[in-house]
Amino acid sequence: MSDESMLVPDDELPAEARRRVTCRMCGRPLRDREARMWGLGPECRGKLDPRIAPTPPAHEVEQDPLPGL
Repeated sequence: MSDESMLVPDDELPAEARRRVTCRMCGRPLRDREARMWGLGPECRGKLDPRIAPTPPAHEVEQDPLPGL
């Protein structure tokens, strides 16, 4: 890769000149700039989104009082 290609955004480089970046979870090649920046494809990044995880139910535990308190 030449020094001149370092100044051009990845989206404007020919496919051969781009460094190959693969998803850290599934190993598929990443094509868009945001995915390459994160190192994760959009599907894998969606799996890590904490807002879509279900909230665990409240679980109250019956406990004997501690002696002396």
